[in-house]
Amino acid sequence: MATTLKGQPLDRPTLDTLCRRRLFYTPSFEIYGGISGFFDYGPPGCALQANIIDIWRKHFVLEEDMLEVDCTILTPHDVLKTSGHVDKFADWMCKDPKTGEIFRADHLVEEVIEARLKGDKEARLGEKKGAEGGVQETAKDVEENTSKEEKKRKKKVKNIMAVKLPDELVKEYESVLAKIDNYDGDELGDLIKKYDIRNPATGGELNPPLAFNLMFQTSIGPTGGVAGYLRPETAQGQFLNFSKLYEYNNLRMPFASASIGKSFRNEISPRQGLLRVREFLMAEIEHFVDPEDKAHPRFSEVFNVKLSFLPKGVQQSGSTEVIEKTIGEAVKEGMVDNETLGYFLARIQLFLLRIGIDKNKIRFRQHMNNEMAHYASDCWDAELFNSYGWIECVGCADRSAYDLSVHSKVTGQELIVRETLAEPVKKDEWEVDIEKKIFGPKFKKDAKIVEEALLALNQAQREAAAKTLQTEGVLGVSLPDGRSVEVDVTTVNITLRSKIINVREFTPNVIEPSFGIGRILYTLIEHSFWFRPEDVNRGVLSFPPSVAPTKVLLVPLSSNAQFTPIVNALSAKIRKVGISNKIDASSASIGKRYSRNDELGTPFGITVDFQTVKDGSVTLRERDGTRQVRGSQEEVVEVLRKLVEGEIGWEGTGLKEFVGQAVDDE
Repeated sequence: MATTLKGQPLDRPTLDTLCRRRLFYTPSFEIYGGISGFFDYGPPGCALQANIIDIWRKHFVLEEDMLEVDCTILTPHDVLKTSGHVDKFADWMCKDPKTGEIFRADHLVEEVIEARLKGDKEARLGEKKGAEGGVQETAKDVEENTSKEEKKRKKKVKNIMAVKLPDELVKEYESVLAKIDNYDGDELGDLIKKYDIRNPATGGELNPPLAFNLMFQTSIGPTGGVAGYLRPETAQGQFLNFSKLYEYNNLRMPFASASIGKSFRNEISPRQGLLRVREFLMAEIEHFVDPEDKAHPRFSEVFNVKLSFLPKGVQQSGSTEVIEKTIGEAVKEGMVDNETLGYFLARIQLFLLRIGIDKNKIRFRQHMNNEMAHYASDCWDAELFNSYGWIECVGCADRSAYDLSVHSKVTGQELIVRETLAEPVKKDEWEVDIEKKIFGPKFKKDAKIVEEALLALNQAQREAAAKTLQTEGVLGVSLPDGRSVEVDVTTVNITLRSKIINVREFTPNVIEPSFGIGRILYTLIEHSFWFRPEDVNRGVLSFPPSVAPTKVLLVPLSSNAQFTPIVNALSAKIRKVGISNKIDASSASIGKRYSRNDELGTPFGITVDFQTVKDGSVTLRERDGTRQVRGSQEEVVEVLRKLVEGEIGWEGTGLKEFVGQAVDDE
C-alpha cells in the first residue's frame, strides 16, 4: 500500500486534487473536453521540473563532463527505419470486434488478474472474520484509494467478484504478474484465452493481440514527399552526431553526450496521470565506451553504494523478492554486466535520492529476455514505488554497438574510433580478392551487390568460405533481397594474410541512462506528500529546498503600510543571491498563508513584523517542523543561501530560536 512521507495511508484523490488546485499540472485542452495522455504544467509544476533538470545537469552533465546537444524533434523515416523503430517500436493491442474498444494486451491481463487476486484476498478476509461464503463486493471496491480516473478504469472489472481462488491458481497468477513484461504477442494471446479474459465491461471476446507502432507519423515539406515521425526518444540525434562529438572531444575516449527534450509516443490507452502520456520530457545520456574495456575510472567512488536488485532470474522464477547488495558486489559477481553500466546505476540512485525520492521505494529491475529492447545486451530499470505500483522511471541499457553500426552500414559513413597503438601488432586476417575483369561481366548489374555481400562476411565466415572454395570450387552467396548466387575460384579468392597493425579501429559500445522526467516528478510529489496529524486537510509537500518551486515565502504580519517597503527590499536582496521567493500580503491569517504555501512545498518563510520596523530583524520559519529562528536580514539571507545550496541543515542555522516579538503591535 502506498504511504505518505510520514507513513500515513496515501489518499491519491486528495493529492490529485491538491496538485490540480495548486496548478502543478492540469489536463490539456480541458475546456474542449480534453484528450487523454496530454497534460499542461502550471507555474509550480514548471518550476519543479526546471529544478529537477537543473540538478540533473549538475549531477551528470557537469560532474561527468558530458557534451550536451539539442537535436531536432522531427525525424525522417529513413533514420528510424534504420534504428529499428519503424519495425519494432510497438506494443500489443487487442480489440473487441463488437464494440470496437481497444485494450493494451499486457495491461488488460495484468489488470484483470490483479482484480481477481484482490477479490481472492477479500474473500479470504471475509472467511477469516467468520463471514458466510462469497462476499458480494466487486474487485474495484477493495481498492479505495483511487483517483476519479482510476475509479473509472476499475469499473471495467466490476463483474470480477470477490471469491476465493484455489491456492494453485493464486500462485499461478502471481507468477504471471511477476513475468508480465516478458510476454510477446502470442503468449499474451495464450494467457487471454487460458484465463478467459474478456472485455470487462461487456464480457465480449477479444481478437488476438496485434502489434501497434507507437510513433506519431507525419510528413516533412509542402508536398509531403518526405515521410517522418515525431521522435520517440532523443537518442538517435546523439548517434548521428557521434563523429562530430568525438572530434570535438579531441578524439578522446570514452566520452558521453547528453540531451534533454520532448519525445512522443502514441500510447494505446494512456492513463495513470503523468505516468503514461503521449508527449513527455526525457533526459538521456549516451556514454560511448571501448567494447573491449568497459571499466570505469571512477567506479571505486560508487563501489559501496547499496542498491536493491530484482534480477531477471528471480522474476522468471515467479518472484519479486529483491536482492540488496553493493554495486561493487553486483558487478564482481556478474549480476550487472560491467563497471560502466554499474557506475551509472549507482549514479542514478544517488541522483534520485538527491532530489528527494524515498530510498525505500527504489529498486533496479533487470529486463527479461523477451522485453529486452532490440538493441540492448543488458538493461536495468530504476523503478519507483507509488500509488500505481512499481513504475519504470529510468532505464539504463547497454546498447552494445547496435546504433552506430546500423547507421554506418546504411549511410556508408564511418562511425568508428581509430586508436593509435603503443606498439604495432601482427594480425592474421582473411581477405577477399575479387577478379574484377571476370567478376563484372559475369554478374553484370548485380556485381556491386554480390561484392558487398562478400565483403560483409566476418572473419569466421570468410575462413569457412575459403575452405568451401578450396574443396568444392564454388561458394553460395546470399544477397540482401533473398536471392542466392554462386561464385567460383576464377572470380573470387579468399586468402589468410599477416598484417602489421599500427591503428586499431572499433565501433564504440553505448551505455544509455534514459530518464522519464514526468514520471520522476510525479513520484517525487507522492514521496514528498503528507498531512499534519492535527488537521488531515493541511497537506504538505516536503520537497528538498533545492527542488522546491519557491524557496521562501515573505509574509508581512499585517497590511500595515510600514511593512511594504521592507518586504520589497528584502525580496530584492534574496533574489540577488539567486533564491526564488514570493510575497503573500493578503488579508488571510499568518497561519493560513503559511498553510497554503506548505501545499506548494515552499520550505522556508520569513515574517516581517513590528520588531522588524524597530531593529530590522526578521523571523525565519521552516516548513516541516514549523520551527522559527530570528536574526538580522543579512544573517537570514545568508542562512537561506546555505540552506538552499545544502551547505547546512536547519540545526546549523546558528540563529536564536524565536519566542515572540519584543514590541507590541501598533
